[in-house]
Amino acid sequence: MYTGEPVASHVLPFEKPVVELVQRVRELRSLAESDRRLEPELRKLEEKCGRLARELFADLSPWQKVQLSRHPNRPYTLDYINALFEDFVELHGDRSFGEDASIVAGLARYHGRSVLVIGHQKGRGAKENVKRNFGMPNPEGYRKARRLYDLASRFGLPIFTFIDTPGAYPGLGAEERGQSEAIGACLAAMARAPVPILATIIGEGGSGGALALGVANRVNVLEYGTYSVISPEGCASILWKDSAKAEEAALRLRITAPELLHLKIVETIIEEPAGGAHQDPALAARLVDASLTEAIEQLQMKSPSELVNERYDRFRALGSFVGPSAR
Repeated sequence: MYTGEPVASHVLPFEKPVVELVQRVRELRSLAESDRRLEPELRKLEEKCGRLARELFADLSPWQKVQLSRHPNRPYTLDYINALFEDFVELHGDRSFGEDASIVAGLARYHGRSVLVIGHQKGRGAKENVKRNFGMPNPEGYRKARRLYDLASRFGLPIFTFIDTPGAYPGLGAEERGQSEAIGACLAAMARAPVPILATIIGEGGSGGALALGVANRVNVLEYGTYSVISPEGCASILWKDSAKAEEAALRLRITAPELLHLKIVETIIEEPAGGAHQDPALAARLVDASLTEAIEQLQMKSPSELVNERYDRFRALGSFVGPSAR
């Protein structure tokens, strides 16, 4: 059971009107439990809240969506594990160096199936964020992931991954212990795994640190999730020598869910509750569950060789383009 530190209420400027309405709905819902006469008003307010949220969020800029993907109140991997899976048993360590708390993984049951679940984990509050290294794994985290990919392959367990990281940790110690090799080993292990793999981008997916959990047969992204080869700040620092231009970089990187679907980097966009997943985590979990259930049913019908070949073809096709016609 996830018992992370509570995080202080955090409201982005552009979501204030929605947050105020959501709060009113919650207050009225608690009153309606004891007074059924309030239910008609509650339904009207819920409809108004959803309508307003859709209108306000319809024109969000890529940078605003980046901010939503990083919202400290968003559900994290352990929140989804608690909501969607049963009998979760967390497994630790890479058998080489140590444990990395920024990646959580373990065995669980999903609608009666034995599965492997693995995902990036950020912290809530300063103390836990330090423990989780702000969701930025070290090599030992990726070596733990690779070890468990091989375990799932050996026992024929479907793999569910949840992506939510700014990227792999870029510190000196991480480089000394082989960060790039550890990520590469994850990519290879996922590519050859003869089992269904489903990846879901629940927040931000940054660089190879995200891709180490993303070589899947199906990649889903939440409505306000992002996925990119580099963070907007990092891109701006490289292109313009000025991280303050992150907003422009976010636009040019094409990292939002609609762009990812258009570029065929993801298969499905999972709709979020009005105002984002953090406004109603329980509903967000149900929407994720519906998408995963449909996908696993389709993938379970494929043979191991079909799963591997499909995965290979999927990633070979990324970035393809049509050149000028021959004259």
